[in-house]
Order: sequence, then C-alpha cells, then structure tokens
Amino acid sequence: MEVFVGADYRGFELKQKIMDFLAREGHTVVDEGAYEYTEGDDFNTPAVKVALAVRENLGSFGILVCDSAHGMTMQANRFKGVRAGHCGSVESAILAREHDDANILCLSAHFLDADTACKVVKTFLDTPFTEIERRVRRINRLDEREDYD
Repeated sequence: MEVFVGADYRGFELKQKIMDFLAREGHTVVDEGAYEYTEGDDFNTPAVKVALAVRENLGSFGILVCDSAHGMTMQANRFKGVRAGHCGSVESAILAREHDDANILCLSAHFLDADTACKVVKTFLDTPFTEIERRVRRINRLDEREDYD
C-alpha cells in the first residue's frame, strides 16, 4: 500500500518512527516532509503535500503528525476528496475508516507514544470502509458546494 507521510517539527520524531514501522510492514512510504527538524516550521506545507498526493493517487493513504493533530486535520480537509480524521486511539481509527472512509490519519505527537501511534496506524490501514448507502451519501456530501440551499 502507498502511504504519504508528513509532519511539522513537533511531529518529526514520531513521523520517523512511523515511517520505519510502515516500511517493516511492507508499505511503500513517501516522505512529504519535514525532511529535517527545524524548530518553528509550519504544519501547512506537509499537510498540503500529503492531501494532494492522496487525492491524486486513488487507493493511497496519508498520515500527518503534529503537536495536537488539529492543525494538520484542518489543513488537509480543505481539499475535495480528502477525508482526514484525527484519531487518538485504535477505536477512533476503526470508526474513521468503517464509517467515514477516512483516507488521511492525523496523529498527535503530544498525546501519543510511538507504540500506540503505530497500533493506531496499523488499525487505520487494515480497517476497510463499511460501504452502506447512508455512509456513502454522507461522504459524498463532504465535497458539495459551500452554499447549501
């Protein structure tokens, strides 16, 4: 499976551990930055790169890591076709995939240790979307226009 990974300085160390884990699991890992620890860098650049890569490569997934995961989640969700979910547990990763067909996982480096983060990553990637009519309908509405009737 192709997985695009990105982080800011606060998520840099955890991103490196997740990339190692993904490689051991046999996934194709694409590092979208940050490529080195630079204190104070912005989360926006790697979030945009991962979101666009996931949107352009159907069937791929993304993983974004920052301090709280909130900024990465907000930035990634600005793109049509992207469904980024902030997951802090295995259970939330299951629901993000089963119910919402999330294609980008956002993780908090502040609240998750590497072992827990890797468990959440594995669960996210291994959990299929449960395709039922109401879920498909809801997901399709995510990409509708802003000006609802």
